[in-house]
Amino acid sequence: MRIAVIHTTPATIASLGDLIRQEIPGTEVFNLLDDSILTDMNQGHAVDKVRSRWLEYARIAQDNGAQAILSACSTVGEFAEEANQLLQVPVYRIDEAMAREAVRRGGNIYVFATLPSTLDPTTRLLQRLSGEQANQCKIESVLVEGAYDALAAGNRALHDEKIADALEKHGIHADTIVLAQASMASAADGLDPNLRRKVLTSPLLGIQKLRDDLSRLEAEK
Repeated sequence: MRIAVIHTTPATIASLGDLIRQEIPGTEVFNLLDDSILTDMNQGHAVDKVRSRWLEYARIAQDNGAQAILSACSTVGEFAEEANQLLQVPVYRIDEAMAREAVRRGGNIYVFATLPSTLDPTTRLLQRLSGEQANQCKIESVLVEGAYDALAAGNRALHDEKIADALEKHGIHADTIVLAQASMASAADGLDPNLRRKVLTSPLLGIQKLRDDLSRLEAEK
């Protein structure tokens, strides 16, 4: 099995590659990275051109022999859904399984992100799935200021600390907490267990969905 992962930050490359190889043994993983996408999306720079660029990366991954493509970035998750309709190989957004689980739980869902560009796509996904599953949810969003800058500067400890502080401040009001970006997952590790049980992260759930879908497709051949 050959899986391509399209990243918008180098922070997700090693962790997602390791997790894919753990959950889908024998998989060959190759990565495509464009770390200008998040800047362009957050500043609203030529979003249509970003979309075209991302779709081209997905086509390159397919042409390079990928049997599945994973979008590691929730900000561009809707581009991944579009690519899934256009290409001959399945394209996954890493946050879909997390969002489905959040909606299944229902109640008050709090979405935390470290970039404003991630909040709207994640909220739209949750709202859409809530409608599809006929499960009423109240969705709130929290932007964790300064956390992404810390991560970009190589200070993951400060990144995680800022997210943990925000979770402890706002999490009391939530039934379920969604960490919108795959790069945020490590911030949940040191939380109080009563808070941690509310938290959903995308990497493991997203890759397990990828694994299960590919196994089903292989069985249907």
